[in-house]
Amino acid sequence: MNYRHAFHAGNFADVFKHLVLVALLEALKRKEKGFAYFETHAGAGRYDLRDPAVQKTAEYRDGIGRLWRAASADPLTTAYLAAVRGVNRGPALRVYPGSPRIARALVRPQDRLGLAEREPGECARLAREFARDRQVRVECGDGYARLDAWLPPPEARGLVLLDPPYESAGEWRTVGEAVVAAHRRWSTGVYALWYPLKAGAPVARLKQALEASGVRRILVAELEVWPNDTPFRLNGCGMAMINPPWRVDEELERALPPLSGQLRQGPRATARVEWLVPE
Repeated sequence: MNYRHAFHAGNFADVFKHLVLVALLEALKRKEKGFAYFETHAGAGRYDLRDPAVQKTAEYRDGIGRLWRAASADPLTTAYLAAVRGVNRGPALRVYPGSPRIARALVRPQDRLGLAEREPGECARLAREFARDRQVRVECGDGYARLDAWLPPPEARGLVLLDPPYESAGEWRTVGEAVVAAHRRWSTGVYALWYPLKAGAPVARLKQALEASGVRRILVAELEVWPNDTPFRLNGCGMAMINPPWRVDEELERALPPLSGQLRQGPRATARVEWLVPE
């Protein structure tokens, strides 16, 4: 994938990813004790939707643009939209928050964030975003390498989000190995691994590697806004979650089917939540 996040900010894949992120963070907050949140590919933190790079594709119009004025009875969708609206002043949709900003909107004073970004310009913007925030630590460099330094953290609980660009075929193997190795270092952590769904993409091999790793409790959620055999498109995306908190599967089963209808771009859209590896 030829990837620059500004081109895709607020698109359907962001909506899906960030809704799942909200589900995981809200579940972790059910216990009073603080937790850690780590992100290996954090991006810039927020994106101006009026920027020429964003307007070049304007993918947000078929993503957050479809939900912006919509009312929702689903608590996850409501919490997600509140985080997006929190970075916008007034009724117009002008800014889209990246996952670091969404996570920051949801965590409590007893929680903390560690964010890594490899691209220097993006990391500089991320550092400015959280320059005066003592709960957030920004590190410029390889997020996979940072996992070795971060884990295990002092906290018993927490979440690691791995959201690589998949610019090379080798990244599928790298991210799978990274999440398994991280789990060996910190088995009580929650891990969320985002991946694209494209015709011919090696998703099946990633899932097979996770199944063969010996790691238990792996939940998979996927959203497709185009039929899965549509060539030359990002047809959908998924999230593989290790150690998802209690009832996250049920919450996503309620939230994702109506979301697929709202974000449908082809003749049909689908959403599914299933256990890749049970207890």
